[in-house]
Amino acid sequence: MEQRREEAEARVAAYGQEHLLRFYDELSGDSRRQLLDQVLQLDLERIRSIWEQASVKKEEDAFAAAGISPIPAYAWDELSDREKQRYTEAGWRLLREGKAGAIVVAGGQGSRLGYDGPKGTYDIGLPSCKSFFQLQAERLINLTERAGQAIPWYIMTSPANHDETVRFFEQANYFGLRSADCFFFTQGVMPALDAEGKILLAAKDQISLVPSGNGDCFAALRRSGALVDMKRRGLTWLYYYNVDNALVKVADPLFLGMAASHSHPAAAKAAEKSGPEEQVGVLCMKSGRPAVVEYTVIPETMKHATDRQGKLLYGLGNLSMQAFRLDFIEKFAEAELPYAMAHKRISFIDPTGRLVIPEQPNAFKFERFIFDFFSLADNITVLKVKREEEFAPVKNKEGEDSPETARRLVFDLHRKWLLAAGVPAELIGDRPIEISPLDSYSGEGLTDDVVRKLLQQ
Repeated sequence: MEQRREEAEARVAAYGQEHLLRFYDELSGDSRRQLLDQVLQLDLERIRSIWEQASVKKEEDAFAAAGISPIPAYAWDELSDREKQRYTEAGWRLLREGKAGAIVVAGGQGSRLGYDGPKGTYDIGLPSCKSFFQLQAERLINLTERAGQAIPWYIMTSPANHDETVRFFEQANYFGLRSADCFFFTQGVMPALDAEGKILLAAKDQISLVPSGNGDCFAALRRSGALVDMKRRGLTWLYYYNVDNALVKVADPLFLGMAASHSHPAAAKAAEKSGPEEQVGVLCMKSGRPAVVEYTVIPETMKHATDRQGKLLYGLGNLSMQAFRLDFIEKFAEAELPYAMAHKRISFIDPTGRLVIPEQPNAFKFERFIFDFFSLADNITVLKVKREEEFAPVKNKEGEDSPETARRLVFDLHRKWLLAAGVPAELIGDRPIEISPLDSYSGEGLTDDVVRKLLQQ
C-alpha cells in the first residue's frame, strides 16, 4: 500500500490537490485503501481541463445568443385529422412491435421538498397516495395492455439513491410490471470543487462526488449494459423524461409516432412560455443547429420579440420530454458534451477535519445536459403541447412548481376528461377527482362503469 500512497501523492502534487491526503495518517487501514482507490481513479488532467473550460464558458455566456434563430415546431391541435391519424398509427405500431422504450432520469433526492428519500418515491398528496414511480409505472401498464407488448423501462439513479430506489420497486412488486422490463443503472459522478478549483472532501477518507447531470445518460446506458439490452430487444426509439413530472405521458405513442415519421434522429416536446420573462430554457436554432438556450443568456430584446401574430419568437419552453433514435444514442454515447458549472451548497471537511455544512453556495458541481445532444443532429422534430395537459413539475416544497400546484393540475385535467366524456358538471361538483392511469392514459376509456366508480369515491 506504501507504493500506492507514493503514487497518489505524486499525482495530487502535480495538480495542486495535496490536501486530499491531508488526513491519511489518521485513517485506519480500510479507510486508507478507500481514499487511495478514489484518488488514483481521478482523472486529474481532465478535471483541470473541465474546470478551466467551464470557467471560460461562464464568462462567455453573455455572447451565447449570437447565431440564434427560431426553430420550426408542430402544434398537435393545428394538425389535420389525416396527419394526426398517421402519427397516431405510427406510434402504436412502434409499441405493438416492441420498438419503443422509456428512460426516466431519477437520480435526485427529495430534500428540497422536505422529504428524505429518492424523488421518484415521493407522494405529492393525491387521494391514491401514489408516488411518481407508481403513476408512471401504471401509465406503462396501460399502454402495455393496449399494445399487447411490454415497454421496457430504464431507470437512471444516482449512487446516493440507487439501492433505495431498487428496494422501493421490489417492495411494491414493480407496481405490476415484470421485473425483467425494469432496468436500473446509475449515472456518473464528478468531484465538487471549491472557488479555487480544489477538490472537496466529503469525509476524511472520501472525496466529494456529485452526479454529473442528465447529459451523462447515454454514456451510462453504455457502461451499464442497458444499450446492449435495448439492441437485444430490437428497440429503435427511446422516450426520455424527468421523474418529477406528475402528468408526464410516459412513452407517449402520439409523440413517438411523430418522431418516427420524420427523418430527424431526435424530437422534443415544448410548451408556449407563459411570458417573455419565464425562467425556462428555450428551444431554438443556434448556429444552424438545434439547441436549448437558457433564459439567462437570451438578451431582453430577443425575449420580447414577437411574430406577426404577436407570439413570442423565442417562446418554445423546453419541457425535458424527448425522444431519441437508438442509432443516434449509440453513435454519440461517448460524445464529449460541454460541462456547465453550477454554484451549490456542498458539505465538506475543512483543514481542521471538521464537517462544514454551509448555509450559502460554497462550491461548484459540473453537469452535462441531455439537450446538448441536439447540436449533434442536423435538426430535430419539435412538438408543441399544452403544458396543463402534460407538465406538472415538482421542484419546490411550496409555491410555484410544488406538490400543491401539481395536484391542482392533475385534478383540473381529470375534470376536463370527465366533462369531455359527457359527465355533467353538477355530478362532479367541486370535488377533486383522481383518475387512475390504469383506467385512462389520456382521457380515453372512461366508460359508464369507470365513471360510476369515480363518482362514488
